[in-house]
Amino acid sequence: MLPITRLAAVVSLGVAALGSAAVSAEEARYNQIALRAEVSQEVAHDLMQVTLYSEAQNKDPAKLAAGITTSINAALQQARKSSGVTISLGSRNSYPVYDDDQRISAWRERAEIRLESADFATLSKLTGELLQQLKMGGMSFSVANPTQKKTEDALLQDAINAFKARAQLATTALGGKSYKLVSLSLNGGGFQPPRPMRMQMDSMSMAKSAPTPEIEAGSSQVSVNADGVIEVQMP
Repeated sequence: MLPITRLAAVVSLGVAALGSAAVSAEEARYNQIALRAEVSQEVAHDLMQVTLYSEAQNKDPAKLAAGITTSINAALQQARKSSGVTISLGSRNSYPVYDDDQRISAWRERAEIRLESADFATLSKLTGELLQQLKMGGMSFSVANPTQKKTEDALLQDAINAFKARAQLATTALGGKSYKLVSLSLNGGGFQPPRPMRMQMDSMSMAKSAPTPEIEAGSSQVSVNADGVIEVQMP
């Protein structure tokens, strides 16, 4: 067992060490500044999405479902003939229709198909053809993932240069002589999704020969952020 005086000395030394570590931790954060720099680029949309749907009403739910299925299957068969178009089924739901006495008088059902392609001309032509039997649910445009990644990679160096310029500006403003980089993270994914372009095209769907919809894809911004911490070195 240690003598009391010696034990007190050990405890005192331990407290002093902890105090020294706390001071060092504070000093490590001294004159540290968090900065952000962002660079962006306007990128043309290169992917087109179209949602079409079949909707009907019938007192017999079985006949209703069969009619919707027949309509969707015919549209899928026609869409598969167009190369370069990705096809998928969207939502499908049915619900009762009530009369004035709150009794079920009929059933209504709706089913969607979704089309996507980088070939705007092909998808636009296919859309015009399918609108003779289906209705337009929505049309939108976006930047494809490979295009977004390629743009982000190109912006990476610009983001670093922008951060360095901001770091130097902050150092000068504080009267520092230089700075040390404590941490830096680069984050992409600043893509701003476009608003869907919805079109009322019921009259087109009723036409005997539907015209091809005009396309104006637009663009979105892809950005890269540089978030970091610097420590300003004072004279």
